[in-house]
Amino acid sequence: MSSDQVNVFLLCVNRLLREALIRILGKRSSVSVVGVCGYSPEVLKELIACQPQVLLLDSFGVAPTPHAVLGFIRENLPRTATVMMGMEPNEENFLFALREGAAGYILSEAPAAEVLNAIRAVAAGEAVYPACFSATLVRYASQHLLNRQHLQARTRSELSRREQQLVELICWGQTNKEIASRLNLSEHTVKNHVHRILRKTGVQDRASLVDRYQGQMLRVV
Repeated sequence: MSSDQVNVFLLCVNRLLREALIRILGKRSSVSVVGVCGYSPEVLKELIACQPQVLLLDSFGVAPTPHAVLGFIRENLPRTATVMMGMEPNEENFLFALREGAAGYILSEAPAAEVLNAIRAVAAGEAVYPACFSATLVRYASQHLLNRQHLQARTRSELSRREQQLVELICWGQTNKEIASRLNLSEHTVKNHVHRILRKTGVQDRASLVDRYQGQMLRVV
């Protein structure tokens, strides 16, 4: 593979979509398809072996175990950018992909040029989403800012600045390992911080913490 090619792994349960993508991408010298399959328990091992720059998957393909696939990519293949193909402009699926770290989201009816542009863009570190979700993104970002202000106001007297930072990352679904990497802390230190946060706030677990500080945002989006 030449240095300017983008290697792509196709994970699509929809056979017709999978075959169409193979035909489209196989004709482009700038893209190299390094793996193709429907969803199976072995797919995670294949992804590790291929180390693709871009994972292109359909939303139905991860429906049975969405967190297993996207969470696995986020934790074990941090250099792999994910593009999800939605079968229709479904806001719930789009927001799920966004929260799970997908770098791009395109509709299955998108023309070949749009698919290729999305692959190249996410490989270059950009984010790509359909124009039809612009209003959703604005609402989502606005509510996040409101939620952050709400969190800071409620926790000013009970949590330290570092603890507030951890609560925000927990509310965005970050694991202890991901938080440790992001804040340059040991995983053990993060775990101790989380225990102190739970004790100070009087909640039983991380889920209850999220319900307390982010429940309003999740209901709105």
